Formats: sequence, C-alpha cells, structure tokens
Amino acid sequence: MAREPATPVPVEAPAPAEAEAAPTPAEPAQPDHEGPERRERNRRHARPGTRVLVIDDSPTIVALLKRMLQQNQLVVLEAFDAESGIEIARREVPDLIFLDIVLPGMDGFNALRTLRRDPITKHLPIIMISGNAQATEQFYVQRIGADDFMKKPFSRAEVFIRIEALLDEDHIPRHASKPGTRAEAAAADAAGG
Repeated sequence: MAREPATPVPVEAPAPAEAEAAPTPAEPAQPDHEGPERRERNRRHARPGTRVLVIDDSPTIVALLKRMLQQNQLVVLEAFDAESGIEIARREVPDLIFLDIVLPGMDGFNALRTLRRDPITKHLPIIMISGNAQATEQFYVQRIGADDFMKKPFSRAEVFIRIEALLDEDHIPRHASKPGTRAEAAAADAAGG
C-alpha cells in the first residue's frame, strides 16, 4: 500500500501550490482590522495639490477617480473625450494623466501619440486605463509611450500604487524619460531668460 500513496503525491504536489496561491488573496482581508497603520507605513503619496487629469467617457469612472484623488488632496481636472483632454492637458499642464483607451471620437492610443508628440505635453506621465486588459494592449501602450496601464475595475489601493511608482524625490509624478521635474524646467527657463 506504500505504492498507492506514492502515485497521488505527484498529483497532490500541484494542489498545494494552488492552495498556497489561494491564501494570497485572503491575506489582504486580514490587514483590514489592522487599519491604515499597515497601509500607511511604507507608502509615499503625491504632494498635496498635485494636478491630475482624468480622461474617460464614463462619468462613473471619472467621479470614482476624482473622489479617490481628492481624498488625498490632489486637484482633479476632467475630460470626457480625447480632444477635450488634449486641450486641457496643453492649457493646464497637469502633473499626471489617467487616459482611457476606448473613447468616443479619437481613441486613447491616438490621444497618447498626440500628447507624446506635443512639446508641451510630451513629458507628462500617463497611466492608460481600460476594461479590456489584454497583453497586446499593454505591450502597445508601453511601446507608444505610456508610463503604466491599469485595468478596470480598479481598487483605491491600485490607483495609489500606480501613482506612487511614478513619484520623483519631490513626490511629483514624472514620465520615465523626463530629465527633471516641471519645477526644475521652470527654474532653468527663468535662469536662461
């Protein structure tokens, strides 16, 4: 009978790996009673007053992101289509843009290309968002210059983890290829002119 248990052992070997993967989602439920202390311990937040442009045709998504961001003292600008979003980005030069891929008229990919080609907006960090998070979209987003990709639906924690990954030493989101912060660019312009 020692041979019979030996046969199921290789079958059971993958089962513990799956069982080990299952507690991982259950673990975030445990810190809920530990409260904000655990979540705040190692977190870096964007500086209060950081300006974020949300470009999404869903009023629900815009309202949700706005509420989350304003709870952390961020200023939220809104656009419900790419063309309006590009105008606002050029006029207001926000610190960060959340850009939906599926939009009426110009889609998010073309909006991203337009923003990256414009000298005023090319250095702005952009997080693409979509309800259809296929690997090909993620690859395409990265190739044409987005800083990150976030799948809908998203949690508050995910939004701030994405923002945190883009923060510079002054707690301002920045585009990966940007040589310095907007403040440094403004100081360089003031010194030169």
